[in-house]
Amino acid sequence: MTTHRQHLPQLDGGMFLSDAGIETDLIFNHGIEIPAFAAHTLLDDARGRASLTRYMEGFLTLARDIGVGFVLDTQTWRAQSHFAEELGVSPAALRESNHAAVEFASDLRRRFSTNAGPIVINGLIGPRGDAYAPDEAIAADDAQRYHSEQLAWLADTDVDMVTALTFTQSDEAIGVVRAAESFGLPVVVSFTVETDGRLPTGQLLGDAISSVDDATAGVAAYYMVNCAHPDHFAGELADTDWARRIRGLRCNASRMSHAELDESEVLDAGNPVELAQSYRALKAELPWLNVFGGCCGSDLRHVTEIARSVIGPD
Repeated sequence: MTTHRQHLPQLDGGMFLSDAGIETDLIFNHGIEIPAFAAHTLLDDARGRASLTRYMEGFLTLARDIGVGFVLDTQTWRAQSHFAEELGVSPAALRESNHAAVEFASDLRRRFSTNAGPIVINGLIGPRGDAYAPDEAIAADDAQRYHSEQLAWLADTDVDMVTALTFTQSDEAIGVVRAAESFGLPVVVSFTVETDGRLPTGQLLGDAISSVDDATAGVAAYYMVNCAHPDHFAGELADTDWARRIRGLRCNASRMSHAELDESEVLDAGNPVELAQSYRALKAELPWLNVFGGCCGSDLRHVTEIARSVIGPD
């Protein structure tokens, strides 16, 4: 049974946390192998499931201890047909993986049901292809057809919402939003930007958000920025109509470019306190921000500092 699909509590303005860079944390900090960066594969064996459980328990406990809501992601970012061949699985197996990921999240929500803040189950949708740079341009209609497969699988579960995470093209985001609307799923779009604050396609962040809203009658619940350091896009933000559509941040701990991160054999975890201070500065400029987590290179340490900085007392 879905809990918040009819109305997302984030829209009421309370503070929410999310998790951090799950793949980089588990791979580099805990020595867990994740085939093709597809975290749903960890649900297939006891060691992988235990690592996911420990990871998520830390963030849910943090949200409990400071009395805020939590956006609980399903590990479905790469549980889509584009990666089926690389993972050696069938569409039927991917469907089961999506359902298993939601069941895993639902069990965690039940276990933390005494948390003061709402726990919102969020089905992750990744881009079709490389999340750092688009393999090819994807038209909105093609994206709608493609992503409808996974969205249909998720619509039949307990997810409260879906998020198009680390998207690099506004047209692909348009397709996801249209598809999610057709299944009655609240949808969030989270774009990634390069060190110049633009999408990998060269499009300005504001233009990307405006183009998605214009093409979909503004049906997306809100927008986010992820997989970029605050220094890469803070200068692009101001009190504008499009910036007011951004509610969430899931930033990289590192200031490296995507190309540099892709080539790096070691983890750049940055400075958790410094990253939190960057969040605090953005929150001061954009006081409507209310969903905070991390992305590549970040872990529970970073999100704890972020929570203290933007949610805790001055």
